[in-house]
Amino acid sequence: MRYFVDTLLTIISLSGKLTATNTGVCMTYLELVRTNTHFRRLWMGDVVSLLGDWFNTIAIYTLLERLSGSPFALGLVFIIKMSAYALASPLAGVIADRFDRRRLMIGADLLRAVVVLGFLWIDSAQKLPLLYVLIALQIAIGSVFRPARSASLPNLTRSPEELLTANALMASTWSSLLALGAALGGFATEWLGETAVFLLDSGTYLLSAFFLWRARIPQPSRERDGRGLMEVARTQVIEGWRYLLAHPRVGRMALAKTCWASGGSALVYSLAMLGPHLSSEAEAVAIGALFAARGLGTGIGPIAARAVFKDWSSWPLVMGVCILISGAIYMLPAWLPWQTGILLVPIVLAHALSGANWVLSSVLLQERTEDKFRGRVFATEWLLLTLVNVVAIGAASLMMEHGVLDLRGTYMVFGGVIVLGGVLWLALVVPAEARDRLQSGSNPS
Repeated sequence: MRYFVDTLLTIISLSGKLTATNTGVCMTYLELVRTNTHFRRLWMGDVVSLLGDWFNTIAIYTLLERLSGSPFALGLVFIIKMSAYALASPLAGVIADRFDRRRLMIGADLLRAVVVLGFLWIDSAQKLPLLYVLIALQIAIGSVFRPARSASLPNLTRSPEELLTANALMASTWSSLLALGAALGGFATEWLGETAVFLLDSGTYLLSAFFLWRARIPQPSRERDGRGLMEVARTQVIEGWRYLLAHPRVGRMALAKTCWASGGSALVYSLAMLGPHLSSEAEAVAIGALFAARGLGTGIGPIAARAVFKDWSSWPLVMGVCILISGAIYMLPAWLPWQTGILLVPIVLAHALSGANWVLSSVLLQERTEDKFRGRVFATEWLLLTLVNVVAIGAASLMMEHGVLDLRGTYMVFGGVIVLGGVLWLALVVPAEARDRLQSGSNPS
């Protein structure tokens, strides 16, 4: 197991070292994983479940292409995933703040292990409604897992250095497992078939639950007031929104991912449409390669950003520049030939920049939010993000379905939307952050 962990960390961290703060103190991924046992177990559970999820994702895209071939049918998968998050996130955040987060994550893994077995019954276009229902269930259950995990990191880590390193490792793990899982998932789907992939995904959830069962995750106790969960959800969700509005420094960071996703979510969806153009003979492998390029980029970006931009006060400006340039680069596939590997280069670069924006905003959001509101803040962030995703993907899929845009036009239009988001961030958020620093005096986070 130790050899596996060391090898995986070598893959994840190309440089082998992460600068943990702007004070010069350094902590490597390997140091964190070796010295913090319970974080290591949480991380290992994340590794295996993410690997299975990306296998599952490529298999679903390939299955839909085979059974339907409709741009909107594929877009509906993305829309349902995002809608399930949007609907479940407010309640999920309250649950993550009210109940034991470790038990919630274990329960979510066990339930998802059962749900994904239902994909085995999808063998015709007439059963696609069942596929959409199962996807919605899988995502709704996962919506509890995500804020519980994010809110647990500050309680598992013992210093700001560990917290920053843990966040970067989690993000780099997601990116690396996207690259590895998408690439391997493409080959596994092509060679073994969707059935084997769905069985593997179910097994990874069980293994993740085992790692979490062995972890100890501290959590401050919360007083119960005797009210029902739905009543608490209603009042505490309102309090969560009020918290964001009352703390603009928190609210701005909660919008960072949404700013990129206003156009980027449609372009990620378009990668699945682009796969058959890259290779009509091995569509699953081509789709896997495109999503692997996305994962490679989002893995490189956070490491590079933390190595170069060590002063936390510069991060809001860095995030805006990353959003703007990412959108400009994502417009390049509209002009490049689609039958060559050169198409992968702008995908890697665009997602390296979006990955940097993702991690820097997550760290600032965690640092600026009180623990008792952290679960609700992250759930609210996901609510905003997923609502924007639904709108963008729905618009892109419908315009392609009805011939308003072709695939090249989609890259031009929605790449431009990202550029506009970057311009607005630089024009509105960066000056507000500078004013806050002048008023507060010293704390750059």
